Amino acid sequence: MILGIALTNNFGTHAATWRMPHVDPNAYTNIDVTVEHVRTAERGGLQFIFIADRLFLYGNLAEANPLFNMDPIITLAAVTQATKKIGLIATVSTTFTEPYLMARQLKALDVISRGRVGWNAIPSYEPDAFANFGKIPPPRENKYERLHESIQVIQSLWGSWGYDAGKPDQSGTYANSVHIRTINMHGKYVGARGPLPIPPSDQGQPVIVMPASSHYGLHAAAMYADVIIGMPSSIEESLALRKTILNTVSEAGRDPKEIKFIVFVGFTIGETKQKALDTRRALDVHTDLKMQLTRLCAYLGLKQELTQLDEPLDPIQLKSLRPHPYDQRSIEAVRLAKEGWSPREILSHAIFDPYPTVVGTAEQVADHLQEWFEADAADGFMMNFDDFHTEISNFVDQVVPILRNRGLFHEDYEGTTLRDHLGLSPHYGLDPRIAKTAKWPDL
Repeated sequence: MILGIALTNNFGTHAATWRMPHVDPNAYTNIDVTVEHVRTAERGGLQFIFIADRLFLYGNLAEANPLFNMDPIITLAAVTQATKKIGLIATVSTTFTEPYLMARQLKALDVISRGRVGWNAIPSYEPDAFANFGKIPPPRENKYERLHESIQVIQSLWGSWGYDAGKPDQSGTYANSVHIRTINMHGKYVGARGPLPIPPSDQGQPVIVMPASSHYGLHAAAMYADVIIGMPSSIEESLALRKTILNTVSEAGRDPKEIKFIVFVGFTIGETKQKALDTRRALDVHTDLKMQLTRLCAYLGLKQELTQLDEPLDPIQLKSLRPHPYDQRSIEAVRLAKEGWSPREILSHAIFDPYPTVVGTAEQVADHLQEWFEADAADGFMMNFDDFHTEISNFVDQVVPILRNRGLFHEDYEGTTLRDHLGLSPHYGLDPRIAKTAKWPDL
């Protein structure tokens, strides 16, 4: 299976991790901390790390650290020099940056890292991001029109220095310029002449990663992505989403076998389930649970307020439980209540995380991954951890050996590039199947 880690900031996904006594509150700006996290993931043979992004300050700094990395490209430029094999995926929006600059930065990173870079290609949609560039958000479909043009220009630029240009020959020829060509693409939103001054990397060009989002986003991912990311809440939902993705990929004229489908998942690991819950509760102590408790009442189908937070529900409350039949979180909350967990303990099970989260032992974490993987619900997982300082090493040292013993995870990297790690076919330049349908006068 494919395993990667979503590195948001240098703390973790829980808003209170920065307040833990073992955490340096200044870690947000410390690249050495980032490098340590990535090296730990590489030690475990994980295929990639993933850095999400927002183009504005995200988070209430009065209570929590910034949620996102300072700058994905700058961060990965540093990480490339401190790691050897693990894949490095950066989020870069197509909305504000011109394709030539994106193409140059991403391919330069790919060459520097010897073929380990991936690009999470997304359009921006938040008004705060547009405000930072002095712009007003356009209609949603227009954002994807620019994304389509940008990706096609970027892929064409990546392929503008052809393989047939050869290697430098000290007898007199650095490169055969016949195979380094302009692209002359000019659309409604973006354009570029080219060529790009960068030869092929060890994997040719960066891997393209995209989310399975809206109708427009899914259509775009089906056309360009090597890896598509989803956030289903159950195996059944994941299987349905995967089927939709593969059908859309086929409709785009591509072979569904060309893409990998990975899903989000979260973990808090302990020697026992109770110790894992205690770890989560230690974080929750530093957050205001009032809104979560109100939400929990609704998910349990209770009308009265929960006041005994550390006691199991009483018999009258248990009789009143009414789960929402089509909401996995509500079903899970009712199940936990009936098992005798207190309201605070139910919240410690991370039922309101936006993705399935296991708070438990290494065996339980491995069981979750195995169940989803063997059900063919995903090719791999984008993992989230409350606390990067402890949970990445917990996963590498405790869960990875279990997965290897079960024959579910590789013993070591079998190749050197991200494309190798993900089992993707070679690809260079703009996909000729897309070029045939693209509306570019000079193609």
